[in-house]
Amino acid sequence: MTDRAARRAAALGAAGCVVAGAVAVTVAVVAGPGPGPTGYVSEAGVTDSGYAGAYRIGIFTLAAALLLLAGALPPAARTASVLLGGGAVATALSGTVTCSAGCPLPPFEAATVADLVHGGASIAATAAVVFAMLALVCRPAVGVALRRVAAIGAALALPLSGAVGLAMLLVGRGALVGVLERVLLTATAAWALATAVVLVRRGPRLTPGR
Repeated sequence: MTDRAARRAAALGAAGCVVAGAVAVTVAVVAGPGPGPTGYVSEAGVTDSGYAGAYRIGIFTLAAALLLLAGALPPAARTASVLLGGGAVATALSGTVTCSAGCPLPPFEAATVADLVHGGASIAATAAVVFAMLALVCRPAVGVALRRVAAIGAALALPLSGAVGLAMLLVGRGALVGVLERVLLTATAAWALATAVVLVRRGPRLTPGR
């Protein structure tokens, strides 16, 4: 298999994993016993949740999607690939280390070590994806299509990330953080899927102006 074909296959796998992972996590969040939009998405993965298994499968599948997407990007996007690889590791860690009931986080709640590890890994994973978008925007050599998708993704994800961070520090767990978190995760998943589709349709060796 040529390098071009391998990268396209990785992009196709990334697209499939994004869809499958997002569906699994959504089912766990919607059908699980969590507090709905007033809580964190991670609460679907709490050990005593009946849908914790589906949640973890979804998270690990999304981690695989990021790793495949990192491998599918063109060589000119090395920085973005490294960031996505790191995001994949952080995502897998967040799925491995589950939080306690309610997924408490400071400054409003007392958190366990596992809560801090899980929360930190989740934040790191999201940040890595957002920075990967920015890295693509700043690399003309990756081509117009990838940069356009990354610019749209960053325009959505950056303000949402800031809003989630401020809400967690100023308000704490509740409907505001819950809704913002869901919108942010949807935006990042949509970017990953759109990027994978571009790579499948046009090939990883996109050139400027194409």
